[in-house]
Amino acid sequence: MDKAGFEATLKTDGYTDVVDREVPAGNVNPRHSHEFDARLLVVSGEMTLVRENGTHTYRSGDVFEVPSGTVHEERAGPQGVRYIAGRRHR
Repeated sequence: MDKAGFEATLKTDGYTDVVDREVPAGNVNPRHSHEFDARLLVVSGEMTLVRENGTHTYRSGDVFEVPSGTVHEERAGPQGVRYIAGRRHR
């Protein structure tokens, strides 16, 4: 999915806050949760999410969601990661 299509879908689905972020290689955001639903599109690089139900690595072009209250850890890949994220507040 391209950036424009992804952002259009976010708005349609109620994700009003949209950010474009770049995270350096090897960066780890320790276990936490959000008070909002998040939907992300990996633009380049990769990000690994560690959740209670397992670990999954997302790469360029992948879209995934992290529901509000989900405890998780975020790990940027060896080349870092750039992603677009939408937030839907409940």
